[in-house]
Amino acid sequence: QVQLVESGGGLVQAGGSLRLSCAASGRTFRWYTMGWFRQTPGREREFVAGISGSAGTTDYIDSVKGRFTISRDEIWNTVYLEMNSLIPEDTAVYYCATSTRGSSRRGDQYGYWGQGTQVTVSS
Repeated sequence: QVQLVESGGGLVQAGGSLRLSCAASGRTFRWYTMGWFRQTPGREREFVAGISGSAGTTDYIDSVKGRFTISRDEIWNTVYLEMNSLIPEDTAVYYCATSTRGSSRRGDQYGYWGQGTQVTVSS
């Protein structure tokens, strides 16, 4: 059974940093794209960052470029999202997900999702 478990969320002041982790189990995710999404109440889930399984190519939305870094540890089957210079607009529930269909920003291309972790940035 595939499981994705996020951790590392919390409350932080603007300008601060957090590191989210996503521990994957149930299969080897080495060859699969992993993505981070976020969602706030009343809004659709938004792609934030992704990393491909083969070349490790990364992709970020413009609003987080230069502030967020996605990486993966293949030994521990874990994906990370390092978030720096956080702003209140980053406040959301963050989800990790895995796609067997290659790199994509579309949520419907991701077949497995974690339960989410809350990130709150105070001003």
